Amino acid sequence: MCRSIKTLRPPATPEVTDEDIRAAALQYVRKVSGFRAPAAHNREVFDQAVDTVAAATQELLDGLQIRGSAARHHTHS
Repeated sequence: MCRSIKTLRPPATPEVTDEDIRAAALQYVRKVSGFRAPAAHNREVFDQAVDTVAAATQELLDGLQIRGSAARHHTHS
């Protein structure tokens, strides 16, 4: 599922931006909902889902401990 979503954890992606996280969240919500772009009456719930998935993704990346890595690398824009 969601094969176009790239791995965001170091060292696969040493510096992750908010845009990277949002793009992954958007791809996930598109895949799950079956909509590339929701109709106007679904826009609010679609956008909220993207925000929620993006926040959960950031929380995950912030909490990961990568073995062999001197420090975690992540960026908040």
